[in-house]
Amino acid sequence: MAEAEAEVIGADKELENMFRAGAHFAYSPSRRHPKMSSFIQGIKNNVEIFDLEKTSEALVRAENFLRKAGEARKSVLWVGTKPSARAVIEKIGRELGQNYVARRWIGGTLTNFKLIRERLKYFEDLKKKQESGELEKYTKKERLNISREIGSLAEKFSGIENLKNGPEAIVIVDPREEKTAFSEARRVNLPIVAVLSSDNDPSGVAYPIPANDSAPSSLAYLLERLARAYREGAASSVPENNG
Repeated sequence: MAEAEAEVIGADKELENMFRAGAHFAYSPSRRHPKMSSFIQGIKNNVEIFDLEKTSEALVRAENFLRKAGEARKSVLWVGTKPSARAVIEKIGRELGQNYVARRWIGGTLTNFKLIRERLKYFEDLKKKQESGELEKYTKKERLNISREIGSLAEKFSGIENLKNGPEAIVIVDPREEKTAFSEARRVNLPIVAVLSSDNDPSGVAYPIPANDSAPSSLAYLLERLARAYREGAASSVPENNG
C-alpha cells in the first residue's frame, strides 16, 4: 500500500514539475496537426493544452529506450537548432560526450555520411597541422586563409567533430523545424525520439513526446530527463572494479 501511494505521489510530482516548466502549452487549434488531437486535453485563451499524463507516459517510454541505449553505449545524436533549444542541447551533448547539432544542420550528415566524414577528417588534419606548427612554412597570407578556413569548419561542424561513425539513434527537438534532419533520420532508419508540439506530424517518430517544444524551461526539463536516462544506462553498464 505504501509503495502504491509513493508511486502516485511521485507521478503527481512529475506532472507538477512539467506544469511548472510550461510543458503543457501547445498552439492554437488552427495550427494543430490532426494526428496530435489525441494528446490535447483542453483549451485556454485560444491555446490548446496537452494532457500531461499522456506526455508523462510518452516521456517514460522514451527514457526507457535511451536508458537501454546508454547501457549498450550506443551513439545518440542530439539535435535542436532553434534558439530556445541550443543551450540545453550543447550542455547535454558535452556532458554525455555525445555528438550534437545546435547551430545548423549540414545536409547529408546522415544520408551522405562518407562525404561528411571526409570533411571532418580534413578539418582534424588542419587543426593538427596548426597545433604542431607545421603551417609555419606557409606565407603569412596563406596561414591567415587556412586559419579562417579552420574557423569556418569549426563553426560548421561544431558538436559533431568526433562523429566517427553514423549515430545509432537521434533525439530531435521539433521535427517540423528540423525537417531535413528528420527526413534524413527516417531515410537511414534511425530510431527517432522527438519533443514535438501540436503543429507536428508524429508519423515516423518512434518515441514522440507531445509537449511545448519552444519554451526553454520546458525543453530543459524534458531533455534533462532524457539525458539522465541515458546517463543511468551508461553508468549501469560499467563493470564493477573488484580489484
